[in-house]
Amino acid sequence: MIHAEPMPAAVRLRGEMADIDVTGLVKRYGDVVAVDGLSFSVQKGEVFGMLGPNGAGKTTTLEIIEGLRVPDAGTVQVLGTDVIAHPSTVKERIGVQLQATALPEFTKVREAVELFAALYRRSRPVNEVIEEFNLEEKADTYTDKLSGGQMQRLSIALALINDPDLVFLDEPTTGLDPQARLNIWTVIEGIRKRGKTVVLTTHYMEEAERLCDRVAVIERGRIVALDTPRRLIVEHAPGTTIEFALVSGLDVETLEKLPGVDRVVADGRVSVTTRTPEAVLHALLDPQAPWAAAAPGAGGDGEGEGTIRDLLVRHGTLEDVFLSLTGRSLRE
Repeated sequence: MIHAEPMPAAVRLRGEMADIDVTGLVKRYGDVVAVDGLSFSVQKGEVFGMLGPNGAGKTTTLEIIEGLRVPDAGTVQVLGTDVIAHPSTVKERIGVQLQATALPEFTKVREAVELFAALYRRSRPVNEVIEEFNLEEKADTYTDKLSGGQMQRLSIALALINDPDLVFLDEPTTGLDPQARLNIWTVIEGIRKRGKTVVLTTHYMEEAERLCDRVAVIERGRIVALDTPRRLIVEHAPGTTIEFALVSGLDVETLEKLPGVDRVVADGRVSVTTRTPEAVLHALLDPQAPWAAAAPGAGGDGEGEGTIRDLLVRHGTLEDVFLSLTGRSLRE
């Protein structure tokens, strides 16, 4: 059983306005700076997203906030408590869902929930948690027989067994099929409705846009942008992206000279960013354009290799934001 250390009232009262206050956080591993002076806060009741490629420092930052690692510099207040000085107090009040949940062999679902409930001074009724996460039919099933979506639901259930005020979810839908992912989204939205604060890491941009009130974009241990998804898109990816298959006679240099084109990226497919999509589409689809000369019915004798194909038009996304800020895809 976990016991809280005694602490002065001043420690409890600091940071009342935010559930997480991080200031000047630094963590080094030899010559590698994993976290480089991070400062941010997470307000009570919000879903706060952390986006960044592998190695950006997200996991190290979360482990420090969760009381699992000690920083080299900086301060961290969690639920009004100095997590560096009083990690056990913080652990009693938070829930953590890791990317992989390790359970003892031959453990049934109900046994796993009972085991985690026994670790806390305060816990929710086991049957209530099993029912909430739609695991009644699997209650007597060994955990290694669960599907990916069922295992993720169990992992989140275990993170919530102590009725925490603050929940950390580390890529909760990675590897799940679309339906299972939607089910997890519903679970997370239910956590928010109960007034809990959620910190979420994810590689799925549509997930962050749907669930997160604010998002921090992290690159090489630093926050390069922090705001609501919509404001980040408006500021860093305000245009429309036109995508199509690369065609002969239409290279990057030619595209960059078209009216209204702001940015061009070509890698098998072409992505053109513009604030005036109508003008760009008109130029691209002009039957008199040089790249259309080989299209059937255009007077050429080719086989249509100059025709614009697989055309897709979309508005800015968080993926575009990350590309704009860092010059690379989130999944690289």
